[in-house]
Amino acid sequence: MKKSIKLILAILAVVLVVFGYWFAGCKQPKPIETLSITPEAGTSYKSGDVVSVKVSAGDSKPDSLVYLVDSVKVKSQKDLSAFTIATDTMRVGPRLITARIFQGGKSQEISTNIVLLPAKAPVEYTYKVVKVFPHDTGSYTEGLVYQDGVLYESSGGTTDDMIGQSNIRKADLNTGKVLQKTMLDPKVFGEGISIVGDKIIEVTYHEKIGYVYDKTSLKLLKTFPNNVGIEGWGMCYDGKKLYMDDSTNRVFFLDKDNYRQIGFIDVYDDKGPVMEINELEYIDGKIYANVWEKDIIVIIDPKTGIVLGRIDLSKLYPKDDRARNADVLNGIAFDEKGKRLFITGKKWPHLYQVEFRTK
Repeated sequence: MKKSIKLILAILAVVLVVFGYWFAGCKQPKPIETLSITPEAGTSYKSGDVVSVKVSAGDSKPDSLVYLVDSVKVKSQKDLSAFTIATDTMRVGPRLITARIFQGGKSQEISTNIVLLPAKAPVEYTYKVVKVFPHDTGSYTEGLVYQDGVLYESSGGTTDDMIGQSNIRKADLNTGKVLQKTMLDPKVFGEGISIVGDKIIEVTYHEKIGYVYDKTSLKLLKTFPNNVGIEGWGMCYDGKKLYMDDSTNRVFFLDKDNYRQIGFIDVYDDKGPVMEINELEYIDGKIYANVWEKDIIVIIDPKTGIVLGRIDLSKLYPKDDRARNADVLNGIAFDEKGKRLFITGKKWPHLYQVEFRTK
């Protein structure tokens, strides 16, 4: 008899547990099936515009909402009223907007995206040639830096192409004479360089490797893996972090000590993304970059990615006048102490000191 009672009680306990789970499941709210969000994905706005974001949930009444922009929480509220986003300090380019909706202890997410463009067209500059210096026509210029009276330059190429083998060098500004040179691995294509303290940092084209040299001797100190971006193109340094581009319109921020990515901007003018930005130079709080194969330099706000200015240099060394082996404009260096700006190109016979002026 006792065994029968125990068995009945055990069965009742199981039934109660199963019923409890079933009942609890019945009480859980169903997912909101009519969830939607505006603005429509891909909508363009100008920097400074106010973006109104609104979630619709049909007949459902969520407990609360959290809004995120690029995965960063920016707002929480209790109802479905519209939420406005100020864009005046935001980076330009695609921005992801996510609404996280809470109901009955559970959450759902819905996202959209906008494209933020600069509010103004870039300022158009002209230029004046102040002085012309000789430049080694054997250098397929990839990176260019001027510091303390010395021109540092990286020349690209491998033994498998028609350009020549990559090297990093010091050159005399006034004569163009190569003072010192270190050759890279014959299979490696050297690209942009930056000076950080007593070291020179260099990225490579496809090899996903970076180099660190002693600034004085140009001796290779170490290498590091560089998996940032699609390819390695240009570099510059603002005294706190490195900048690197990769053939697209993206400029990556790198830690100056370990060379790992710590952020990025996307470069846009009022028409859209500015692709194939190449050699970089940091000048007075702005990034100067030449656009690959276009003889154009753009001035970029490093905080937002907005193109602030544009300089057409097609008449500096016109294509029709170039020597047979001379290639595209590529190379920007700034003399911080003397406030001199230098421009050259791949295998160009000249390096030009120029001044930019508004039209």
